[in-house]
Amino acid sequence: MPSLRSTVARANKKLPLQLAATLLAGSTLLSSILGLVRERLLNGLYLHTYPLGIDAYTVAFTIPDFMFFILTSGALSVTFIPIFNQRLAGGNKKSAWELSTSILNFMAILTFAVSILIIIFADPLVHYVVGPGLDESGRALAVSMMRVIAVNPLLFAIATVVASMQQAIGRFTFFALAPTVYSIGIIIGALFFTKGINIFGWQVFEGGIMGLALGVILGSILQLLVSSIGLLGMGFDYRFKIYWKNKGFRKMLWLLPARSLDQGIDYVNSIVETNLASRMVAGTVRSYQQATALSYVPINLIGVAISTAAFPRMSERLAEGRPDLYKQELQTVLRVIIWLALPVTVIAFFLRGYLVSFIINGGDTLIASIFGILAIVITFRSIYYIAAKSFYAHQDTKTPLYVSFFTIALNITLAVWFTMGLGMGPYGLAWAAAIVAVVEVSILLTIMMRRIPGLFGRAFVGSVARMTSAAGFTAVITYILVNILPLSANEQGFYSSFPKFLVIVLASGLAYLLFSYLLKLEEVGPILARAKKIIFYRNR
Repeated sequence: MPSLRSTVARANKKLPLQLAATLLAGSTLLSSILGLVRERLLNGLYLHTYPLGIDAYTVAFTIPDFMFFILTSGALSVTFIPIFNQRLAGGNKKSAWELSTSILNFMAILTFAVSILIIIFADPLVHYVVGPGLDESGRALAVSMMRVIAVNPLLFAIATVVASMQQAIGRFTFFALAPTVYSIGIIIGALFFTKGINIFGWQVFEGGIMGLALGVILGSILQLLVSSIGLLGMGFDYRFKIYWKNKGFRKMLWLLPARSLDQGIDYVNSIVETNLASRMVAGTVRSYQQATALSYVPINLIGVAISTAAFPRMSERLAEGRPDLYKQELQTVLRVIIWLALPVTVIAFFLRGYLVSFIINGGDTLIASIFGILAIVITFRSIYYIAAKSFYAHQDTKTPLYVSFFTIALNITLAVWFTMGLGMGPYGLAWAAAIVAVVEVSILLTIMMRRIPGLFGRAFVGSVARMTSAAGFTAVITYILVNILPLSANEQGFYSSFPKFLVIVLASGLAYLLFSYLLKLEEVGPILARAKKIIFYRNR
């Protein structure tokens, strides 16, 4: 009978790029579906019955999430992976494992200290930074929740280091599965912890909305456990020690601040948006957060999943001294992301009412309107992830940071002007985010074009133009279908609206494939080949 270690090792074997991207996209889809179930459950419980409470819950996440993003998150993976791969490519496994154990221990100590500070300073952080517009009871609830959720940066940091080791060597199975269990913990909190926790007749927790915070911690613990299982069979030699003399670790410490600051600066937008939204009508914080979360579902499925799968390979090409192959793969990944993101942007815009009805029974006009603006963000933020990682593959963390400084300042300026100066409310926040997404990607692509000659040649530009044309024709088809199959007032529930949604999505998707084929886009080739294989196999 095979051992657990051998079973895990087989399940977590190294995957080729295409399969890794498919696995990541599939797990992201599953995670997104669980996330939609989670949000629908929370919205049904609190959005209209206790908007102040759900706003407090949303506010409570802001600072812990900010600290996680600024200290670890993508900052760790994009600095760790190139250096780790250099050690492995050079046959120096000992240095690679010393680097891994050092960064794991370093991040655990750092984020533990941060979690303690969040607990201590939760009250002024809510009162003056993220929730000044909440009333007294809302701020008190947000403070209590934030103190519970404060442990998240520690748990997430450890899980991120563990996952980055697996990602670096192309093992994506448990890396992909880990995020899916996070939502499960919150769902358990909403269904059970909010009703109270009783152990052997002893009431250890009375329940209420604070049960959501406990569910968050459960989800974080589950995510860490699943990530850790993926270490089995990797040969990771952990030591409770920091190897300060390890050159790779010292190089990481040199590169990490710039990327961490870049990541944290990006999240400053969320803090400002939460601050401004808290000054509006109760429930606005949650509504804007929901629209933003919906827009990031396709971004995560396309931009994050594909760039995450491609990044280790791109780093390897540079480590091998093959910039020609690096350039070729970067072009391919950029084209695929743009080709996938454009029709998704179109479909998301026209089907925004359907999408919102999936997370809120009966729909919500405010969230749908905000999401309609943020749909613009989908294509550009999807491109952003691979654009930024093209710099990180060169171990250049400063260029995206400098660009972020400018775009974050622009975003804050526009958000304050649109909301407080022009009185646009949450729509002003959305327009600021959309404008800045376009500007940031435009700047990064311009710099990439100058650094990598021939990256955006005539063939590449022509292909993108044809993709845009195909998306434009698809927009017409989608618009017609939405008017033929409108979302009526009595079809706002999931089960009543999903059949129409599915018909429109499938028809629009097929239309996009047809237009792509007619315009001779090479990205449609693998899909048609796969379809032919399935059809002929079934007819054999």
